[in-house]
Amino acid sequence: MISHSHKIYHLLLDTVAMQDTVAVEEILIGLTWTLCRTEQAIGLAMSPHTQTRTLPWAGSLRGLKINELAQWIHSWQMHEAVVGLAAINSVVNHDNSLLANAISLPKTAYPNLAVFEYFLPQLLGKKVTVIGRYPYLERLTTQVEWIILERQPQDTDLPDTACEFILPESDWVFVTASSLSNKTFPRLAELSRDAQMVLMGPSVPWLTELADFGVNFLAGVAVDEPGLLRQTVAEGGGVRIFQQGVTYRVAHLTPDK
Repeated sequence: MISHSHKIYHLLLDTVAMQDTVAVEEILIGLTWTLCRTEQAIGLAMSPHTQTRTLPWAGSLRGLKINELAQWIHSWQMHEAVVGLAAINSVVNHDNSLLANAISLPKTAYPNLAVFEYFLPQLLGKKVTVIGRYPYLERLTTQVEWIILERQPQDTDLPDTACEFILPESDWVFVTASSLSNKTFPRLAELSRDAQMVLMGPSVPWLTELADFGVNFLAGVAVDEPGLLRQTVAEGGGVRIFQQGVTYRVAHLTPDK
């Protein structure tokens, strides 16, 4: 019997199970983003915050089949889990009709905040919680009072352990898709079941089945300029990829709660 916590990972792996002919051409682990490139597409995932000098598999991943590398999503070694998610996204997000038909968000002065700006009219007067700190989000605090849950809290952030108390009382919850690789997604989704939940970030796999886990909106990215995206990731880019390389898009998965 598959436990509730494992269901999301079985879904992700089922989407790439038959990809035994698609091979990895490159894995690039940047400061902020990890990139998996195949002959057809690029998949992204957020790099781990922790650094290490002892990755035993470095220099050996090129040529592996995507469905093999995708198994690393189960790993508790964070670099492996992130590589696994990037590998999955390189297949899931290629030629994806949900992504193709999603709403493309305009690039503003702070394009990494495009998702929050898009939803802003619906957030006024609501209790809004954001999982993970997003650079420059404080620019929007005059319009919405955000509750930020962060593993490494700063200033007014709350520690991520506060999720048990905060999320059940929230009207809207923005969940970083890196929660898939760090294994916090199942619990965060359960706690957010009464809220409008937005799964967001370049780590998002564009799957309609995520609605079964309580996700109302996907807010991920489309890769516009693969070469420039790769260069930006390789040169340590963080929010810079939203200016050159990717564009945020939004898809509504479920009826409003």
